[in-house]
Amino acid sequence: MDTYDEGVRLHLVPLRQKQTKEFVAEWHRHHRPPPGAVFTVGAADQHGMLRAVAIVGRPVARHLDDGETLEVTQVI
Repeated sequence: MDTYDEGVRLHLVPLRQKQTKEFVAEWHRHHRPPPGAVFTVGAADQHGMLRAVAIVGRPVARHLDDGETLEVTQVI
């Protein structure tokens, strides 16, 4: 049986870090969320159910942390 649903439409939703960390804790138990973030964003379906999150923060590599560069630190 194919689980792909052609009727699902996703749209971006702003999230607070607390909401994002709760989503990560529920769906990705073997990886903790990063300690900080510049911003987080989610993808919700047409019913408002959160399906995915992305956490964006400062670069891990010091030489890339120039004040203008951001890095996606986690996507679930």
